[in-house]
Amino acid sequence: MCWFSSTPPSWFDEFYLSLSLPSVMDSSVVSTSTVAPDEFDRNVPRICGVCGDKATGFHFNAMTCEGCKGFFRRSMKRKAAFTCPFNGTCTITKDNRRHCQACRLKRCVDIGMMKEFILTDEEVQRKKDIIQRRKDEEAQREADKEARRPRLSDDQSQVIATLVEAHHKTYDDSYSDFCRFRPPVREGPVTRSASRAASLHSLSDASSDSFSHSPESVDTKMNFNNLLMMYHEQDSSPDSSKEEGSSFSMLPHLADLVSYSIQKVIGFAKMIPGFRELTAEDQIALLKSSAIEVIMLRSNQSFNLEDMSWSCGGPDFKYQVSDVTKAGHSLELLEPLVKFQVGLKKLNLQEEEHVLLMAICLLSPDRPGVQDHARIEALQDQLSETLQAYIQLHHPAGRLLYAKMIQKLADLRSLNEEHSKQYRSLSFQPEHSMQLTPLVLEVFGSEVS
Repeated sequence: MCWFSSTPPSWFDEFYLSLSLPSVMDSSVVSTSTVAPDEFDRNVPRICGVCGDKATGFHFNAMTCEGCKGFFRRSMKRKAAFTCPFNGTCTITKDNRRHCQACRLKRCVDIGMMKEFILTDEEVQRKKDIIQRRKDEEAQREADKEARRPRLSDDQSQVIATLVEAHHKTYDDSYSDFCRFRPPVREGPVTRSASRAASLHSLSDASSDSFSHSPESVDTKMNFNNLLMMYHEQDSSPDSSKEEGSSFSMLPHLADLVSYSIQKVIGFAKMIPGFRELTAEDQIALLKSSAIEVIMLRSNQSFNLEDMSWSCGGPDFKYQVSDVTKAGHSLELLEPLVKFQVGLKKLNLQEEEHVLLMAICLLSPDRPGVQDHARIEALQDQLSETLQAYIQLHHPAGRLLYAKMIQKLADLRSLNEEHSKQYRSLSFQPEHSMQLTPLVLEVFGSEVS
């Protein structure tokens, strides 16, 4: 009788769970296997104690190969009685282990293999069930994990693909069309705005930190603020206003650039899913009120953090802050614009996030003149949900990225207001307003009329 014959059947459940699984599963039976402490060292070779072949683990209380494990199990179940044809002292090796079954079985017993460790058919099935249950539970855990993983719906993926394609069709990163604009003219008297802008540009060595909110950038930021105070003091000069209006040499070129950019924004807008289903009045209202904001977002692609300039191809189309002052814009617009460009650049947005942000900016239901607020809000909500899903999928640790992106849209509203104010001021001077293109006058008509 076996030493464990009086043990309740439930004992086997816990016993089997405590054992390591065999490396090779027989189709009909499963043997118990344990791993000795020294077996955790992978550098120690595992040798079968019976024949010297490569061992696969502890089987029936001894380190053996799969062949000797099976031989011992079959011999014990059949209660086989073998006889050695020689004198019972055969040396068992990998090559001759089939020649003498008696000495092979004796060797099995000598190294500690025990028939009590051989499972009955019911015990084998029970262990198989336990193993299968483990596999099923693990598969279910993986399925649940996969179900919880952030993912984009087919519709969201299609929206992103459409917006990326729209951007590629309306943004030429070779800037080859710029040579068709009225040429940039940077000569002429240096105005106070241009001089102050040049000083702003001189801070470019610290541009990557100048506008950050980190503690280590406090000194740089204080220097920048002091410089701005100096600018305001210089503005108190009685001859300042006369000098500012003396030369807007870059206005014709930048007016063409803005006009060209408006056309591209219109092309991009028409490809936003749902935009063309809006009424013509709402389409126009959205474009007129958001065009400059989308242009500012698009321009970030050419913005250079190293020298705070917009590089659009060759040296003629590398725009410094001082160039923009020669188009009639003051630092009341340019200082927050540069801060905006630096902050947006440092978010390191992926192209998909960038195009989604532009579409969300354009489809804002609170724009002046908009009539179907609910429909536009629904389109914007879909884009916002798509952006959040994309961020969760590609930036699992960037919990604040979406909030930072939405804050950029709020910054754009302030920039838009200042831009409108400066265009309105510019339009009061016929010699300057006549340099604007018809499209610029049409889009910003409410400001410059």
